Amino acid sequence: MRQEKTEVLIIGAGPSGAVAAALLRQQGRQVLILEKEQFPRFSIGESLLPQSMEYLQQAGMLQAVVEAGFQHKNGAAFACGEQRCRFDFRDKFSPGWGTTYQVQRADFDLLLADQAVAAGAQLRYRHEVLSVDVSGDCALATVRSAEGEEYQVQAGFLLDASGFARVLPRLLNLESPSNFPPRGSLFTHVEDRFAPGAFDRHKILITVHPKHCDVWYWTIPFANGRCSLGVVAATEYLAGYPGEPKDRLQAIVGEDPGLSRLLAEAQWDTPVRQITGYSANVKSLWGPHYALLGNAGEFLDPVFSSGVTIAFKSASLATACLQRQFAGEKVDWETDYARPLRAGVDTFRTIVEAWYAGRFQKIIFHANPAPEIKRMLCSILAGYAWDLNNPYVADTRRRLRVLEAVCEV
Repeated sequence: MRQEKTEVLIIGAGPSGAVAAALLRQQGRQVLILEKEQFPRFSIGESLLPQSMEYLQQAGMLQAVVEAGFQHKNGAAFACGEQRCRFDFRDKFSPGWGTTYQVQRADFDLLLADQAVAAGAQLRYRHEVLSVDVSGDCALATVRSAEGEEYQVQAGFLLDASGFARVLPRLLNLESPSNFPPRGSLFTHVEDRFAPGAFDRHKILITVHPKHCDVWYWTIPFANGRCSLGVVAATEYLAGYPGEPKDRLQAIVGEDPGLSRLLAEAQWDTPVRQITGYSANVKSLWGPHYALLGNAGEFLDPVFSSGVTIAFKSASLATACLQRQFAGEKVDWETDYARPLRAGVDTFRTIVEAWYAGRFQKIIFHANPAPEIKRMLCSILAGYAWDLNNPYVADTRRRLRVLEAVCEV
């Protein structure tokens, strides 16, 4: 079997893989990316967080993203019945970017992948990793090309950026049950035809179901008069609606009067898709000659749009470790990669848990929020979940419990 060598092999050309490749090319590393699919391809996770912009800037991709004409985003809006709440990401506790974009991922991911290639990474579409051996002095991957040829790649290090495909967790038996109950989502893109002034296109809209606090909808506007629309709920809740996916999604959207009015003129011109059981975890984020990036390692929930930010953060941390490792330093991947990454993920996790219990909703819809506390929470919602200067990052669980108690008085 034909065999070739590379310094770093990256599985997956999505956001974490593309950014990692660009950062490694800045270090002068030889990088090969293998992507099972052909870009452009559909994906959700379309509402970025401002913290993401820092990593795009690090990777040298910021100008390309800015010039692409994506929908500008400056915050998030929440709705529950007649209750309304807005967070302006420019008015936050943490320093850094306060604006970002809402993107159609087919275009966004292709743009980042093209930027990685422009930086000197080699990218092969429709090449699938079949098996991986990390027991030797390097990683050895067996690959099948689009033409059906099988070959091997010997790599000094392997980064799994395969997202929901979770290649290494499957091949190396790393999967671990998520502590979140199984949830699913129905989603599509529509021509929205919003009435003038009815919707702030600079913000994602998260709508809580009028009767079920653990059921919510996203409305993410794009720059071309279209939007992404979806609902998230427990799998058994979604299973209670008969018919085709489009019928089910329309029925659930119809249960919220505000969302129904907003989408009254929308054209449902794209097939409705469904995913279930997407939350995932692993036994370890790293091992001999490999590390897991982004969703390949852990995915929480789409409610606060944290997925791409976590993916970028993982790419930044992992490539910094690799820079030291290739320079001959001894790297403790648990201390230098896994723990720092999980610190921010755990901040998001705590808020996600509070959201589905209805507790975080009581906080954000409180009639008289304390401005400074709102700015601290705003920072987390903007992606700054690693800013330990923020008391609600440094001690998320305890401070949220105290805040919940105050809001119930």
